[in-house]
Order: sequence, then C-alpha cells, then structure tokens
Amino acid sequence: MAVLPVEIPWQQLFEAAELARQRAHAPYSKFQVGAVILCDDGSISAGCNVENASYGLTVCAERNAVGAMVMGGKKPVAVAIVVDSKEPTPPCGMCRQVLAEFGASELPVGSRTVSGLEARWTIAELLPHAFTRSFL
Repeated sequence: MAVLPVEIPWQQLFEAAELARQRAHAPYSKFQVGAVILCDDGSISAGCNVENASYGLTVCAERNAVGAMVMGGKKPVAVAIVVDSKEPTPPCGMCRQVLAEFGASELPVGSRTVSGLEARWTIAELLPHAFTRSFL
C-alpha cells in the first residue's frame, strides 16, 4: 500500500470532481454533481449523478464513486464533491450513510461550487450517530 501525503490534495480532487460533474446525467433537476474519492493507494475513484425518469432510481455521484472504489478493492481517504449551486453542498443522507459504511468517522468530505466556494466536514459532523456494523 502506498504511503499517502499527510495533506489532502484538495485542488486536484476538486478538479477531478469537476470533470466528473461535467459527465452527469441530470436532465430533470439540472443539478449536476461530480464526486471523487481519494483512495488509500493514492488513486482516485470518480462518479457523477445519474438521474432517471423514475426519480427513485436516481443514483448520486457519491454513491457512484463509492461503487468505483469498491470495484478496485480500495478504502477512502477523502471525498471531494463539485456542484453547480450557490453554496457548497454536502452529500444527501443516503450518501452520508454509504460513506459512513466505508470511511472512518474522521473521513474528510469537501464540497466546492463551480464558482469556487468551499466547505469541509467529517463524516461524523455530517452524520452523527451513524448506523454502522457495530450495531449488528
């Protein structure tokens, strides 16, 4: 396993998330989201949101990125999201739960708007009292 830098390369991650955002399929909401996960081996797993006419079948960018990460057998180190909105947008509740399944409570999550506003949280801040495998 590669040794990761102590500092998260947020600029690089946001640039990759923007590229993913540009691939989003959001014909209904027009809310395009790109997400990337910095993995424990230094690689990046990307995802974009994919909407469906049957809204409940829509898959968020963060969950698509988690799927790509899992396919590679990796673990998350940081998550970056880019949105075209007025404010940085945290993951939805479903995505928070999925990220909590794979990441430690200290997993950093950063969000940036296309205009450059940024915010950062940890999974614990986004989802206090997460339902985890410890309850099973």
